[in-house]
Amino acid sequence: MPTIGYALSSEEHGPTDLVRYARQAEEAGFTHAFISDHYHPWIDRQGQSPFAWTVLGAIAQVTSRLRVGTGVTCPLIRYHPAIIAQAAATAAAMMPGRFMLGVGTGENLNEHIVGYGWPPAHARLEMLDEALQVIRLLWQGGSQSYEGQYYTVHQARVYTLPDQPPPILVAASGSQSARLAGRLGDGLISTAPKAELVHEFDAAGGAGKPRYGQLHVCWAPDEATARRMGRELWPTAALKGELGQELPLPRHYEQAAQLVDEDDIAQALVCGPDPERHIAAIQQFADAGYDHVYIHQVGPDQEGFFRFYQREVLPRFQ
Repeated sequence: MPTIGYALSSEEHGPTDLVRYARQAEEAGFTHAFISDHYHPWIDRQGQSPFAWTVLGAIAQVTSRLRVGTGVTCPLIRYHPAIIAQAAATAAAMMPGRFMLGVGTGENLNEHIVGYGWPPAHARLEMLDEALQVIRLLWQGGSQSYEGQYYTVHQARVYTLPDQPPPILVAASGSQSARLAGRLGDGLISTAPKAELVHEFDAAGGAGKPRYGQLHVCWAPDEATARRMGRELWPTAALKGELGQELPLPRHYEQAAQLVDEDDIAQALVCGPDPERHIAAIQQFADAGYDHVYIHQVGPDQEGFFRFYQREVLPRFQ
């Protein structure tokens, strides 16, 4: 039976609200939470994009049991992996035993801003492999140097280290990234209940490691409202293929989302107030081999979502 977590959507909510929602998620009985680490939202209507690492520091002060991670950080272009090594070590020191570093190969939407271009997918996987080497090297403590194909570190030392390094969870959406996650990661993150990803992850060395799945929902008092809200605020959930990684600006996603209607959203999100539909969607992840599922509630009514899940959904997974 999977544990149930909560997605802190930094594309939709400002920093103070995110801190409050993390505390409310803990109080409601969610076991873990992941915060998205974006520079831009997907579409302008979402309207936010605070710096996730600042928000994490505040969350550390208002929670005591909730395990918290990045869902996910791209330590390739916008961030040098040496900076993420320091940031994650600090977060883990503030949340002993509770912080998780989720990493992935990122999106052009967030990474193009520093002007270094957008490498092809195979190169980004190579960069992630090397970035994880840098992060783990610096977590060993002491002065460290590294000379790789993509990254150089010269006499760097992370002074503030947690007693134990945090787990590194690797996001995967295809076979190559799932194998990399199994080989190099301490766990898997994915956004679809694909058993084949879990099999690839296990075969590459991930057997016995945790698997986290993200489920997108839009709770509202009625299904029509939920479908409309999902279409307005999270139309990208229904986009297919590689668009999610390749487009550079929110307006490009808005243009692509013109092809999405409410029926598409109803296929991509669990919409409405029927608890059995939410429970069945969570169970799909469990059946595919995921032992943790974290829920992204689309829209502004997070308090209504918390009440609904606390009353109708979480008891079924305790």
